[in-house]
Amino acid sequence: MTEVRAAGVAAVIVLAAGASTRMKSRTSKLLHPICGRSMLSWCLDAAVSLQPERLVVVVGQMRDQVEAHLDDIAPSAVRAFQASPLGTGHAVQCGLEALGEVTGEVVVTYGDVPMLSPRALGDLLASHRDDGNAITVLTAVVDDPTGYGRVVRRGDQVTSIVEHRDADADQLGLREINAGIYVFQADLLRAGLAQLRSDNDQGQLYLTDLVAYASDQGQRVGAFIEADAWQTQGVNDRVQLAAVNREMNRRIVRDWMLRGVTVVDPATTWIERDVALAGDVEIWPDTILRGATTVGEAAVIGPDSRLTDVEVGPRAQVVRSEAVLAVIGPDAQVGPFSYLRPGTELGAAGKVGAFVETKQARIGAGAKVPHLTYCGDAVVGESTNIGAGVIFANYDGATKSVSTVGRRSFIGSDSVLVAPVQIGDDAFVAAGSVITDDVPDGALAVARGRQAEIPGWVARRRQEGAAEPDSNSGAPSTGSEL
Repeated sequence: MTEVRAAGVAAVIVLAAGASTRMKSRTSKLLHPICGRSMLSWCLDAAVSLQPERLVVVVGQMRDQVEAHLDDIAPSAVRAFQASPLGTGHAVQCGLEALGEVTGEVVVTYGDVPMLSPRALGDLLASHRDDGNAITVLTAVVDDPTGYGRVVRRGDQVTSIVEHRDADADQLGLREINAGIYVFQADLLRAGLAQLRSDNDQGQLYLTDLVAYASDQGQRVGAFIEADAWQTQGVNDRVQLAAVNREMNRRIVRDWMLRGVTVVDPATTWIERDVALAGDVEIWPDTILRGATTVGEAAVIGPDSRLTDVEVGPRAQVVRSEAVLAVIGPDAQVGPFSYLRPGTELGAAGKVGAFVETKQARIGAGAKVPHLTYCGDAVVGESTNIGAGVIFANYDGATKSVSTVGRRSFIGSDSVLVAPVQIGDDAFVAAGSVITDDVPDGALAVARGRQAEIPGWVARRRQEGAAEPDSNSGAPSTGSEL
């Protein structure tokens, strides 16, 4: 976690009760992913960095989804329920009720501002303490403030925040906007919430009205201007979701490049937050690294590859392939056009080649599955070669079974291993065989029909065809003579 300048607050209240109507989704917008993590997860990471004595998440619309997600990412967080959407002031009231008695500093933030960093929250809190404020507002100066509340100042103090729809012409010209994130002294927060009124354009209780209330009470209200406006960017629709994803990914990719990773084309590379990369890794265009993927030193990934929760060893190469929940050993080669499904383990210097699909397959060090093979529910020993077009027939319509091929063995092209069978060490299977029985160590297995030749067959069939002028196709029949 990023170290913050200030920490240790009485409480953080995260507002997560919105209806998400503009997202037009059956899923709460708070659960939509930003670079591999839910929007809410990013926000809670920042909140927890302040080391609050208590953390409250105010839920409302799509409550069941949000609370189920909280069970996974923040099970100790207190949940408060806002039954009716009566405004941000009402939402904070719900959060305070869940807290009970509280003294000290209360931070209010949102569940839909995913780029807000622990650093920014720490700077906000430090500014609050340094200036001795009753309220400190996080603000930003933007080129286009449309839709945001405007910050009205008198000198270095904030006197009010006016919502866009309630602003007059002069206020609409202001470019300093309210990010909706605050530090309050708890006693002022409780007193100010009690006097909120809904006589505004929306008929709601605005949390922003507490700024004017505190100013009228002679309390000091300050603002911390966050220079990085992206950290104040809320997400309300899928256009904003895409923009924040793009910017977050740009920063993640840049950070890895500064740490010694070569990214050939950052614009076409996607790296999620929980991915870990070692030094001198090379990532080629159109590559996506997702989940808990780890890539070892000097490995080369891409182009045109997607890895999800994959462990890649040092110096391995993955080209134009997809892998999920797989392990790729040091110096191994994957691709092009390979598909490594969950449970695949490719040993050191092993190879999975073109148009090969693997699943629950343990492929030993130096073993090769180079071409056009399905290798599912299989164990392949060290230095074994699996020929082109081999099928591990693992499913009989009711049960999936495992086949094992020993060390230094050779499976000829276009063979089928009907599970469960065991091929011994140093064994050979002739091309085109269908293996249904175990093959001992060092044996050659041949399981195919005997080849037969019929001399003169072609000439006779051509003569017969010439004698049949009414034939539709003119092609010789391959009837009973075979």
